[in-house]
Amino acid sequence: MSSHHTRHGYIYALAAFGLWGVIPLFFKALIPIDSMDIVAHRVLYAVPTLALLIFAKKRWGDVKAALGNRKVMLTLFASAVLIAINWVVYVVGVNGGRVLATSLGYYLNPLFNILIGHFLLKEHLSRSQWAALAIAGLGVGALALGALGDLWITLSLAFSFAFYGYLRKQVNVGAAPGLFIETLLLAPLFLIWLGALRDMGDPLMGPTPLHTALLLVSGLVTALPLLLFTEGARRLPYSTIGILQFIAPTLQFLMGFLLFGEILTPVRAFAFAAIWIAMALYIKALVGAERAKRVSLAKQSS
Repeated sequence: MSSHHTRHGYIYALAAFGLWGVIPLFFKALIPIDSMDIVAHRVLYAVPTLALLIFAKKRWGDVKAALGNRKVMLTLFASAVLIAINWVVYVVGVNGGRVLATSLGYYLNPLFNILIGHFLLKEHLSRSQWAALAIAGLGVGALALGALGDLWITLSLAFSFAFYGYLRKQVNVGAAPGLFIETLLLAPLFLIWLGALRDMGDPLMGPTPLHTALLLVSGLVTALPLLLFTEGARRLPYSTIGILQFIAPTLQFLMGFLLFGEILTPVRAFAFAAIWIAMALYIKALVGAERAKRVSLAKQSS
């Protein structure tokens, strides 16, 4: 892998995780629009945005192949439901003043991936991974005892995104074609939602021109980080992506605490401390596995 190829991979990945990290600013700017309305517009405008992207990258063949496969479509329908839940909970959390809870959910996500790998894919876990899970469990337990309002957001985000990733790995469909089909499947539901709003006399767009403009670009906000991420993931080792993914929840944590003035209560502080220790163990295990893989490949080639 050339240094030029790798350097571009870092640029793409850092841009993707950076955008995901500051996305609370976008959703905060859409207040006072209802969270479900925001997600409805996000889904509907993502469809043409992704269609243009797929057209530009000449990936319509992938879309047609997926549409013609019943098993793939059933899997994408299930993943569409999960990503819709994830998006709704995320916007509810951000616009409800719980950015810290949303960031904690995405810190937990890699650990939920480990659990899925062990129980569903029968993957062996190292001692570091078991220790990471146990320590993270202490953090979740603290939230259960002292911050239930945070807990449901944190666990909903971690569960939905982890199982979303698991389902997407079961089908051989690219990121953009897959997300296009998912949003296409969700579009009728959210069209009905917006139609019901119109029938009740509620406005379909934002209360100001700025809100309306932000809603119109919400599809791009959905598609652009995904495109950057897929380009970065193609160019970088799995372990590198695994470490860089913590940029997004870290930025969200800093914004919640420093910018939005959310209170870091003792319970929240304990939960974050536990999760950060767990993340350190997770990264240690990830780097160790990558190093062992390189050593093994070097021995085979010698």
